[in-house]
Amino acid sequence: MTEQRVLPLTTDHDTAPFWAAAAEERLVVQHCDDCDLPIHLPRGVCPRCHGERTSWREVRGAGRLHSWTVVEHQVHPGHPTPYTSVLVELEDLPSVRFLGSLPGRLDLEIDQPMTVRFERVGDTTLPQWEPVSS
Repeated sequence: MTEQRVLPLTTDHDTAPFWAAAAEERLVVQHCDDCDLPIHLPRGVCPRCHGERTSWREVRGAGRLHSWTVVEHQVHPGHPTPYTSVLVELEDLPSVRFLGSLPGRLDLEIDQPMTVRFERVGDTTLPQWEPVSS
């Protein structure tokens, strides 16, 4: 029997626009409309100016590898090991970092160029990251 992957709640008030954009294979970041701060992780109030007016802006989906780790110990049956968990810093917005995972053990380097790819799992589309091919 194959176990289901753990998937995000795509109907949450604060993050639903992110998941809707991902379903269209677009990567978006929430911004405060009052002070222009990128807000990541998404929330209802700006952490800098406490404004409540926010909007979602599309980003390129290009980044640099900030960090990674290889997961060897399986913590959930739906996520077989080994896999590489990556932390990617966006090129357009260096203050924003996204997590992703890739199957297996990869040969990676800090600052390595990464690109977003969209993985469909059931009714959910997950932004994932992969090294840019040379």
